[in-house]
Amino acid sequence: MSGRSVRCALVILAVISSLCLCGPLLYFKVKKGFKSKEVSASCAPCICHCSPPQSLSHIAPGLAHLTVKDCGKHDPDLKEEMEKHYVDLLSEELRLHDAVGKEQSQHMNITLREARRSASEYRKEAEKCNVATETCEGARERAALLLTREKKITALWERRAKLLGWE
Repeated sequence: MSGRSVRCALVILAVISSLCLCGPLLYFKVKKGFKSKEVSASCAPCICHCSPPQSLSHIAPGLAHLTVKDCGKHDPDLKEEMEKHYVDLLSEELRLHDAVGKEQSQHMNITLREARRSASEYRKEAEKCNVATETCEGARERAALLLTREKKITALWERRAKLLGWE
């Protein structure tokens, strides 16, 4: 292809792309322009008789100042909690902290015992492995010693055989 035909193809592609992108927008603008004239002639203006929106102070006066005077008045449990003195509340919180601490301590003790038991089992297994390794090492050393003795005896017999004419 020549450079001129490539340029021509690119220009045609650019024109088609711009028509595909801008064409629908122009179409709807033209269509909306015609319809807006038709709608305005057939539709009467709207008349609303809506009441103005109410403010928060009219809906719930207690919430506007964040004070509710009757809070917990009808709930006996909540009323009892609200009547407790500050010292009673602090002592109850301390008791709760103490109970939680005891539970955590028990859980920690149980976990520690399990860890010690597992460590003891692993230690026993390690000792068994060490004993087995030592046994195998001793057997290997004895076998190596026996092998060197056998080699010496074999070498001695070979020398005697060669002296007697064996080839």
